[in-house]
Amino acid sequence: MKIKVSCFGISLDGYSAGPEQSLSNPLGVGGTKLMDWFFPTEVFQKMHGGSPSGETGIDNEMAQRSFENIGAWILGRNMFGPVRGPWPDESWQGWWGDEPPYHVPAFVLTHHARPSLHMQGGTDFHFVTNGRASALDQAKVAAAGRDIRIGGGVATVRQFLQARLIDEIYLAVRPILLGHGENLWQGLDMRTLGYEVAEVIQGERATHVMVRKQT
Repeated sequence: MKIKVSCFGISLDGYSAGPEQSLSNPLGVGGTKLMDWFFPTEVFQKMHGGSPSGETGIDNEMAQRSFENIGAWILGRNMFGPVRGPWPDESWQGWWGDEPPYHVPAFVLTHHARPSLHMQGGTDFHFVTNGRASALDQAKVAAAGRDIRIGGGVATVRQFLQARLIDEIYLAVRPILLGHGENLWQGLDMRTLGYEVAEVIQGERATHVMVRKQT
């Protein structure tokens, strides 16, 4: 079992989301440019009901690789939705419609309790109010030996990296500068934390960089 971050878009200046995230701008102003490598791929097109004739090059291969052997996800609340504070109601069921792309249990970190949400395609959202360690323990049980994917957002990934809980982080580096937003490396010294660059692959629209924790 590995705990990993995969397919995580990042700009050259370290931002994985733009400023002013909202319902209409889930990745913040300019943030969708981070994922422009992913949208044309066959993996993305099939995932969202688009044309089955999406691109099948290196970017697609790396996207496909990122979904292999995943048994559970852990998400920050912002990855589930834009609502802050107590849930005003339970009408919001995530960004993805009736059938989210996870297809396994997903554990959402939040300070506000909510009943589990069962969606089409095998995705079950469980809302964890007692912290990162509890979410990880529950995800390990649900994953049953398969890998756990930390889906973001940026603050959640930083939290797990700071605690050295992530075995590998796979970044899709886009050749853009955002300048503002959520910076993945803020407050992190990856060398001191024991991480090293293990693999670099040039794709069509992104450079794919694998960073692993040294044993």
